[in-house]
Amino acid sequence: MDGHNAGPGLLRLLGRPCLRGIDAVGGMTLFMLAGLRQIFASAKIFPRTLQQIYVIGYKSLFVILLIGIFCGMVLGLQGYYTLVQFGSVGMLGSAVSLTLIRELGPVLTAIMLTGRAGSSIAAEIGVMRITDQIDALDVMDINSMGYLVSPRLLAALLSFPLLTAIFDVIGIIGGYLTGVLMLGINEGAYFYRIASSVTLTDVTGGFVKSVVFGLLVTTVCCHQGYYTHRRRDSVGPEAVGNATTSAVVISCVLILAADYVLTSFLL
Repeated sequence: MDGHNAGPGLLRLLGRPCLRGIDAVGGMTLFMLAGLRQIFASAKIFPRTLQQIYVIGYKSLFVILLIGIFCGMVLGLQGYYTLVQFGSVGMLGSAVSLTLIRELGPVLTAIMLTGRAGSSIAAEIGVMRITDQIDALDVMDINSMGYLVSPRLLAALLSFPLLTAIFDVIGIIGGYLTGVLMLGINEGAYFYRIASSVTLTDVTGGFVKSVVFGLLVTTVCCHQGYYTHRRRDSVGPEAVGNATTSAVVISCVLILAADYVLTSFLL
């Protein structure tokens, strides 16, 4: 009898978090679609989009440059000492460029932007929610999704690919600094291997990843801030902090999961 009763209890224990997860994914998907729809329906979206491009893109540029140059230098260093064992140091340009363009460029750019811009998006919208500013927008008949979410989505869709391209170029320069200037690889061989191995498919795949990551990160961060008042674990300012933390953690996990899925399709 006890074993018979344990079955439904176990199902309930496992089913509740599964249903919550499905509900969260569905709610976030509908939230994203509503935000994308408002891009075309919202009036005067472009001035707010330019402001968000400045916040998300331009203000993150220095971080992307810094991380990109050091990432490329490390790849050049590690790649050299790995390839030299096989007498293939001439392939360093291919190794650095393909690793950056296909994987590290889009992923690290998205993670850096999550920490730099995504956290501020979640915190800013969360503060607006707990101080009733979003309710005030609705009272004034201003669509809060079109005013707050859509400009950020559009700005992210433009900023993420551009910053990814900058990261890739700076990373390749970083590989040049360590591989050619420090370790003495032939300069012509380094750039020839880049030109001969990188194809348009690789570049397109990197941009596709960056667009998807931008959409995911912005949706998650806006959603966490927008629904701060519905959190079960806290209220008020504490809820804003928890929403910001959740936004960063969920975004980073989704970036890596989406990277695997997209790589499976693009290869």
